[in-house]
Amino acid sequence: MRDDDRARWDAFVDAHPDATFFHRSGWSEAIQRGFGHRTRYALAERDGALVGVLPLTEIKSRVFGHALISNAFSVQGGPLASDSAALTALTDHARDQLQQSGATRLELRSKLPGFTEKEGLYAIFRRQVGTNRDDNLKAIPRKQRAVLRKVLDTDLEARASRDWATCHRVYAESVRNLGTPVFPKRWFKALLDVFGEAADVTTVHDRGTPIASVLSFWWRGEVLPYYGGGTHAARGGGYDLLYWSVMNRLAEQGGGTFDFGRSKVGTGAYSFKKNWGFEPTPLTYSFQLPQGQSVPDLNPLNPKFKLFIAAWKRLPLPVANALGPLVVRNLG
Repeated sequence: MRDDDRARWDAFVDAHPDATFFHRSGWSEAIQRGFGHRTRYALAERDGALVGVLPLTEIKSRVFGHALISNAFSVQGGPLASDSAALTALTDHARDQLQQSGATRLELRSKLPGFTEKEGLYAIFRRQVGTNRDDNLKAIPRKQRAVLRKVLDTDLEARASRDWATCHRVYAESVRNLGTPVFPKRWFKALLDVFGEAADVTTVHDRGTPIASVLSFWWRGEVLPYYGGGTHAARGGGYDLLYWSVMNRLAEQGGGTFDFGRSKVGTGAYSFKKNWGFEPTPLTYSFQLPQGQSVPDLNPLNPKFKLFIAAWKRLPLPVANALGPLVVRNLG
């Protein structure tokens, strides 16, 4: 994609009411830097005017198959268009790319007509945050609010920075403990480098030791705490202070939407977000698959992965950090 196309792309996304942070053109560069995958980003034009964008990533894996995903490594980011004709042009183009690339799966992370749908697995959690700290605290349900008040009386300290390395180190330990492969370090660095001031890190310290950290995106009056995790010590309030700190920063900037991100239905993360007073909104993804093939179930709740998860939890952290990026780069 040329530099002038990037500028037009982002101007279109910034102005579109249904756009998300995951539609921004920078994801193409970040994905190439972080994982080395080919991206097939496409623009739709009419009479010289931009009327749609399609952020499409190609992922080839001997284990997980050959797929085109819009948008890979993102919660959302399907085709974005000004009208139905432009949307049809983009989905037709995606189908053409599926045939030309030889991929066997097209995954568009939005609800679209004419596609096989997958719903009931994920939900997103979003709500408005105001500028008044006390009002924001009162908006948290009583039980969780009592937990947070106790945490605020401790010596835990939250700091904002661009320290992606510390964030990755804490996050890596967290996902290993959950039995999940970790992303490569270069992915976190790429996100901070590509998105500049629109991305940062918040870390909670216990007497100088990092115990919880999150990489967040800031865009159009929203904050998206996206990659967050903590050590075992974070269970003593580190997680609570982490997200409260991000919420307070949003309030200080004039308030806006706190996007608590995607969680799988029935998981601890899903319950944690509900405990904070966030109501789930179901996510629906759209697929085109070979005849007779069902939508892949590549998630930790699948019983087929039970033994893998149990074994991964027992790996020494250096081993998990070395092997994890080789696995997760192909999941998208």
